Amino acid sequence: MSDRYRILMLGGAKRVSIARMFQQAASQLGAEAEIFSYELSKTVPIAACGEVIIGKRFNDPEILEHLHQTVTRYGINIIIPFVDPAVSVAAAYRDAFPGAVFVPVGDKSKAEDMFDKCICASLFEAAGLPIPATYHGGDITMPLIAKPRNGSASKGIEMIDTADDLAHLPMPIDSYLIQERIDDREEISVDCYVSTIDGEVLAAVTRRRLEVIGGEASRTVTFHDAETERLAIRTLQTLGLRGAVTIQMIRDKHDGRLMLMEINPRLGGGAVCAVHAGADIPKMILQEASGQRPQPASWDADVEITRYMQEVTFRKGILVNDENN
Repeated sequence: MSDRYRILMLGGAKRVSIARMFQQAASQLGAEAEIFSYELSKTVPIAACGEVIIGKRFNDPEILEHLHQTVTRYGINIIIPFVDPAVSVAAAYRDAFPGAVFVPVGDKSKAEDMFDKCICASLFEAAGLPIPATYHGGDITMPLIAKPRNGSASKGIEMIDTADDLAHLPMPIDSYLIQERIDDREEISVDCYVSTIDGEVLAAVTRRRLEVIGGEASRTVTFHDAETERLAIRTLQTLGLRGAVTIQMIRDKHDGRLMLMEINPRLGGGAVCAVHAGADIPKMILQEASGQRPQPASWDADVEITRYMQEVTFRKGILVNDENN
């Protein structure tokens, strides 16, 4: 790869912070990173640090061909997905056009298994990984929580306190993953990077989710805990995951149980906290894209980020560079 990384973000409309981290990482490697983002609208925040390319919806039957035209036209050499449907598209593109670009995600079928909460929970159970008690029919202790099996961002979740609640869910019961509800819990995310070269876990940064809005951490802090880090590494290795991965866990504050909740086989929105803590995942991605071998990360606990709203202004569809406007 040349000294210029041309990165295409899929669904990265609001990922300005992580985009700038890729630019900083490239600079540290003596290179430059140009950011492009594949979107449905030009007026999105990522325009503040990159070029927006109008693309197709991720379920469009012509998406791979259009993506290939985009890669060719702009000289793209790295594709990074930031939303769930984009992961399958990025992996499918890599399979359809081998060697065209570097894509830091794992196997397409494994990724799609992670997006189905019922399949994911079954895989966890089969591998002996700890999860909350899961309802498969029959008797179970209340309270429960029902999550749409293909849902995201905490949408469509139902709280179940009685048998009548269970019998009157808005969708058919097999449309949900139903598990014991643990109200007094600590929410944990683990930002990971697994080498696409040999499967070594290069980063597994544990952080507490202190405030969550729309399913994403708006305030989070890193911490070291041997049990949590071991479970994260065991999960990654057992399931054979590769590239950028975000693992969600909870700890029951009543009995101390640490349990897996779900896996997002992509960079999570809170990964910027891991970078600030010392685990430079963007740099790892750039190094692997160049055929270099990244070193395992050393990172600090008690690094906290909190997020706030910042505006990006457009006038008649054109980005206004003056931040005061």
